[in-house]
Amino acid sequence: MSLCDDTLLCNFPKCRTKLSGFAWVTACSHVFCDQHGSGEFSRSPVTCPACSSALSGKLDIVRTELSPCEEFKAMVLAGLRPDIILDISARALAFWSYQVNQERMYQEYSLSRAEAQLKQMEKVLNQQNQSRELELTAMRGEMTSLKKVMEEYKRKYSEVSEKLMERNRQYQKLQGLYDSLRLRNMVVGVEERDAMPQPAHTDFNAGMARQVTPQRSPQFLFPGPDVDSRFFSCLESDGAKAFFHFSSPTREKVRPFMKKH
Repeated sequence: MSLCDDTLLCNFPKCRTKLSGFAWVTACSHVFCDQHGSGEFSRSPVTCPACSSALSGKLDIVRTELSPCEEFKAMVLAGLRPDIILDISARALAFWSYQVNQERMYQEYSLSRAEAQLKQMEKVLNQQNQSRELELTAMRGEMTSLKKVMEEYKRKYSEVSEKLMERNRQYQKLQGLYDSLRLRNMVVGVEERDAMPQPAHTDFNAGMARQVTPQRSPQFLFPGPDVDSRFFSCLESDGAKAFFHFSSPTREKVRPFMKKH
């Protein structure tokens, strides 16, 4: 606030609003807004909220209008001697000068506090930047090591891929050889099966017919008068089996006889 600025600020802590309308003025040269002045000066004992000075006099606290009407301006100093008017004006100007000086001191205090906070923040920022630089350096080193590891893995992967391709080629060759050998064995087996002789069913049936001969079949033969009866005596139940099991000259002699009848 400068001398040419005609706006006062409330001196209540944490308020500092621009004053308009009515304001409370104290003998210790402080001014408060109507809200805080009404609340603070209604207590007992009365003290200044800005400097904690005791305000026990009748005129130590005055509620005044900041923008009085023209009639008030014409009559407030009317009838007073010039020295009184000058004294009142000097005190009013001193009050205004005090408010300006107080505002300047407050701004300087705020500025110094802001500068201290700025320095503290700069210090913290520098520390954070240093820690970030260290972390960045560590991450760069880790990235370099990871790149080396990745290159190593790529090399191993290429080697394993080449080995796998070679194994696949060998497997394909072995699979082809296996398929060819299997096909060859199947063809040879079919040819051997086709080359094997087939059993004759007629010879088998004839052999079975010869084997299944009645035990006493010679009894159905009817010999002639010129055939010796002793020949058939050997074809009884006890000698029929031996007769048909072994070939003998006697059997060869019987066949023409059987054909004749």
